[in-house]
Amino acid sequence: MLHLAQVKKNPNSGEMELLLLARQTPQNLWEIISDEVISCKILMGFCDGVLVLAKLDNNQEILELKEAKDWVMGLVETYLTNGVITPEWVEKEQEKVEQWRQEITAKSLDLTRRQLELETQKEQLQELEGKLRNQE
Repeated sequence: MLHLAQVKKNPNSGEMELLLLARQTPQNLWEIISDEVISCKILMGFCDGVLVLAKLDNNQEILELKEAKDWVMGLVETYLTNGVITPEWVEKEQEKVEQWRQEITAKSLDLTRRQLELETQKEQLQELEGKLRNQE
């Protein structure tokens, strides 16, 4: 699993460690991690404080490690430059979401109404069938 981490020097042992900051979920979202540190002897090439992307296995063993600068800069370029995500953009997106929510609510209410009508018609048909049986 891919993690964003910060290289830290352990003040007691002097060894380099990874402070895990966030992890990528299977849905390609990121979740924040708090206070998770793993020791690492292969951090010789990284300075204290550097952000890295670490691919870890299920046992928290490092499979791959690379500096996160290019990744972070890609995020900045994609989402934080040229006015891509502005307060106005966020507001418009929120308005769209609210409109969709209202439309879905209206459709749900309509479906509920139709279901009740069908149930009422079914009951009326059952009553008529019962009356017809009684007349025979």
